[in-house]
Amino acid sequence: MTVTYTARVANARFCGFSKLLLAWKGSIYKVLYKEFLAFFAIYTAISITYRFFLLDDQKRYFEKLAIYCNHYASLIPMSFVLGFYVTLVVNRWWSQYTCIPLPDRLMCVLSGGLQGGDERGRLLRRTMMRYASLSALLILRSVSTAVFKRFPTMDHVVEAGFMTREERKKFENLQSPYNKYWMPCVWFTNLAAVARCEGRIKDDNTLKLLLEELNAFRGNCSMLFHYDMISVPLVYTQVVTLAVYSFFLVCLIGRQFLDPTQGYPGHDLDLYIPIFTLLQFFFYTGWLKVAEQLINPFGEDDDDFETNWLIDRNFQVSMMAVDEMYGDLPILERDRYWNDSNPRPPYTAATLFVLRKPSFQGSTFDMAIPKEEMHFQPLEDIAENLEESRSRYPNQALLTRLLSAAPSPTGLMGGALRRTSAQLQRLTRSPSPDPNSSSSSSSMDDDGDGDNRGSVPSGLCQDTQSTICSCGGFISPYPLPRFEGDMEEREAKTEKEDGKDWQQQTEKEKRDEQEEQTDPHTAQKDPLQLPCPQD
Repeated sequence: MTVTYTARVANARFCGFSKLLLAWKGSIYKVLYKEFLAFFAIYTAISITYRFFLLDDQKRYFEKLAIYCNHYASLIPMSFVLGFYVTLVVNRWWSQYTCIPLPDRLMCVLSGGLQGGDERGRLLRRTMMRYASLSALLILRSVSTAVFKRFPTMDHVVEAGFMTREERKKFENLQSPYNKYWMPCVWFTNLAAVARCEGRIKDDNTLKLLLEELNAFRGNCSMLFHYDMISVPLVYTQVVTLAVYSFFLVCLIGRQFLDPTQGYPGHDLDLYIPIFTLLQFFFYTGWLKVAEQLINPFGEDDDDFETNWLIDRNFQVSMMAVDEMYGDLPILERDRYWNDSNPRPPYTAATLFVLRKPSFQGSTFDMAIPKEEMHFQPLEDIAENLEESRSRYPNQALLTRLLSAAPSPTGLMGGALRRTSAQLQRLTRSPSPDPNSSSSSSSMDDDGDGDNRGSVPSGLCQDTQSTICSCGGFISPYPLPRFEGDMEEREAKTEKEDGKDWQQQTEKEKRDEQEEQTDPHTAQKDPLQLPCPQD
């Protein structure tokens, strides 16, 4: 049987795995002790030869060879190659176990779907379930050495009761060079069609469900066959094996303790027994042995799958489900919690501590929030705060709209950002408060820079006069460039929305702005104020 120690490690405690280290069946000591003794014996023989049988000149040459081997042994990628290989093998091992065909779902559907308590109905159910068990037996006999030893020929299969002699003749008369494990599944489907015609399978949905479960059962059989046919690539297995054994062959020489009187670096101590080298051999070679045992779990190792036990269990359970338990129901009666609206099963004294634990309500159930932050806020206040933030920071809202309106980050991001930055510069740049700045603008015009796009002229009686609307937005004297496509329409809509937001200021603020415009003192400092453009 497979070595099972689950109950011994049910609870984590101090040195919980220490008792498992003394087990022998299925242990690393059982599969590794021969290689370990061979490695230690060869190492000891080389060490004795170096110490007692070599001449001085030969010792010096051996010492140089040992230092050379120890230096270059680290170039073999042991951990990477071996670790990846063992991970692949373990995943493959578990996948093969999940593909073992189990009849539990099929027998439940068959027991409830094929009606008839007479001898004919019983015969149909038992025969169909026997066909499913025969298909599983044939595929396990093809991939498992233990099952093949139990059923070496088809005569043994017939004698065991999985196949009749007439069925064996039909099985052998079908000439095919391939594995014929699928033939009993075809017999199953034909018999299901007969049962449907006889009315024992009531409707097509039940027949469909039965055939779906059969196909899933047959699919597991097929996957086991393919796992047996398609192995881990041989080159990978060879690379891992050569890497491990070549590394420790080099260590037989490179890890020798050299004469301390020669003064070699790292050889100041002579311990005779290479403790850490032996541990390294134990771990790395043991890792390789794990892969050797798991790469084919259908053998006869201690931890291989118990396929013969599975055959016995599946055959017995499936026959009982479709025959003896067909229509077998206990008497319906009220349960002990019939009148209890809050049923609760009892606890023993060993499990009474569970009642003292509070029921889990969620990770945020006990989170504390200050009382002043637990009151709902009126939606009107939230709307006013949002409106105030928009009026106070109109350029930020415009930037957000422009960035969100960009159609493609890869195609138009560069151009959209440049146009957005240019428009923000026009919107945020305020005119110079110095009335004499017009002279500087005139001097720039005289120098030949007729396009005053880098600065804003502040003269009030010029054609290029710049204005600021009463809501604080800047109106450029030059027409803004028009952009083609969707960007032009989106920016036009954005400007209209901003104009509508600016018009929502209170009448008091507008009157104050008009008084400031009519004030002669402020007129000397600020440029001409105009109302916002209407849509």
